Amino acid sequence: MDGSGLVPDSASREGVKGGVSLPELEREIVGCRKCPRLVRWRERVAREKKAAYAGQIYWGKPVPGWGDPKARVVVVGLAPGAHGANRTGRMFTGDNSGEWLYRALWKAGLASQKESTGRGDGLKLNDVWITSPVKCAPPTNRPTPRERDQCAGFFRQEMGFLIGAKVYLALGGFGFDAVARFLGVKPRPKFSHGVEVALPGGRWLVGAYHVSQQNTFTGRLTEKMLDEVMGKAARRAGLSAGNS
Repeated sequence: MDGSGLVPDSASREGVKGGVSLPELEREIVGCRKCPRLVRWRERVAREKKAAYAGQIYWGKPVPGWGDPKARVVVVGLAPGAHGANRTGRMFTGDNSGEWLYRALWKAGLASQKESTGRGDGLKLNDVWITSPVKCAPPTNRPTPRERDQCAGFFRQEMGFLIGAKVYLALGGFGFDAVARFLGVKPRPKFSHGVEVALPGGRWLVGAYHVSQQNTFTGRLTEKMLDEVMGKAARRAGLSAGNS
């Protein structure tokens, strides 16, 4: 993978772990139907569609992570958006949340352009991987604990490939807890915006409010707040910022 989100079938050995390659893991994720409630919801949304996207073909399947497999910064959200990633097939793409995230990544010098409109749009991530603990769009953005646990295997495998990760930037408490659980951080740290948790090996877990409309429309999260925490993550990873 070159950071464009297009995973070639001929993945390099760096994209192979335990006999499973990143492209193979992606295919497993996309083909998953383990959670009946999530399958029904994602496919219903893909059929009924939002009026603004009535003429488009929705992805309507689980959405794998994407980006640079050598990433030093891993951005972790919650799950695909019903009319965003569930429509476009790329995390944080096609909705207001994605507009905020990719603009911040671009300002920090971590993305080649400030907009993500769909797979194949030419966007490349620089030293960044974007993913979520739950791979299907959940009703009301609330996966159940069982659905989270059903997806945990995929999340662990995916995170295991990212051996160059220095900073895990978790958007929201759900992603923050998932990363802490994956890393075995004890005692479990408390989530807050801007919190930094030092990890073994010079790594860091950084928290930020999620870029959901619930936070951005109410002013709980401002662009300045997001830019600051994104810059902090880049610096902790040893990366120089940016485009702002």
